[in-house]
Amino acid sequence: MGGAVSAGEDNDELIDNLKEAHYIHSDLVERAFRAIDRADYYLEEYRDSAYKDLAWRHGNLHLSAPCIYSEVMEALDLHPGLSFLNLGSGTGYLSTMVGLILGPFGVNHGVELYADVIEYAYQKLDYFIKTSESFDKFEFCEPSFVAGNCLEIPPESRQYDRVYCGAGVQRDHEEFMKNLLKVGGILVLPLEEKLTKIRRTGQSSWETKKIIAVSFAPLALPQHNTNGEPKTVPLPMFEVRTLQELARIAIRHTLRVTTDNGEGQPRGQGSFGGGRGLGVSGLHKYGPRFKRRRVHRRHCTSVVLAHKRVVSNADPTPAPLDNNNNNHGGQEDGQRRAAREEEEEAEKETGELLPAEPPINILRERILVLPLPEPLKMYLLYCREK
Repeated sequence: MGGAVSAGEDNDELIDNLKEAHYIHSDLVERAFRAIDRADYYLEEYRDSAYKDLAWRHGNLHLSAPCIYSEVMEALDLHPGLSFLNLGSGTGYLSTMVGLILGPFGVNHGVELYADVIEYAYQKLDYFIKTSESFDKFEFCEPSFVAGNCLEIPPESRQYDRVYCGAGVQRDHEEFMKNLLKVGGILVLPLEEKLTKIRRTGQSSWETKKIIAVSFAPLALPQHNTNGEPKTVPLPMFEVRTLQELARIAIRHTLRVTTDNGEGQPRGQGSFGGGRGLGVSGLHKYGPRFKRRRVHRRHCTSVVLAHKRVVSNADPTPAPLDNNNNNHGGQEDGQRRAAREEEEEAEKETGELLPAEPPINILRERILVLPLPEPLKMYLLYCREK
């Protein structure tokens, strides 16, 4: 399944293509996709295929096509503080993106059939936390995974706000999946070859919407124990955070949403949920997306507008900006046009495209100057290397 959009040269171009094709609609989902490089979840020898809109499978490892994950993320209608259950959590790619939106006070659980895939998912999660340039830009809900068949979850288990199943579900198991939802919750799953969104509106009432046609491998049926008794899969625990963890979350949040503007005033709360979750004020909107800049090796006259005055580096004396539609305004427009043409000509002759310097990690810089012992600073940084 996939192939709905063109391949990208990198993760950002893939996301651009998904946006242009209207698979990604919301800023929240876009930022989560940009923050995590899809190629990081591929085996090294297959990274060249990561930015194609195609599913990938190698042994027990599997990733759905980007267009499918886009539809799923949009349909889940995520926001900070929700509980999420991922059935068939695989490499952890989707769970990690979801964790960026849920924030530190959400719940992020996954059930995966294969133990070796869970080990792989934890390796990728650790790599993201320790090395990703995006991690310090978000408040993260770290996923927890357990091994087992999701159809062996006991019926009396806890319920979740959002549930996703990454394998084909037949009608026989539809009620089982629905019962994992809280009232008001959303279930997204491939149901009889259709990606389907189900909202629980009451104890026994539901709203169902078909999204797109899909083709998923079917759910693996449970295997009974040798004594004939069915197995059970306990879900991950709802862990209460320690006071130390809560202090780290509070300190990082405060440093992230506050800037030194000379008066000690806060910049403002984060964009979502009072700074919890994704897209926090004062940091790069999309995570580690570096734009390329044009470097010129030839001097050219430039005209700058500042406070209704025109300043040219060829003439250091500022001249008043004429607000009327007279010849002076036309002359100034001609100057700006000439400067722009000269700049374009310089680009053609000697311009070079060079990578921009990586942005400063504001949160890290603020933590490092705190009057704290080094071990506490490293704890606040999650022991991340620079």
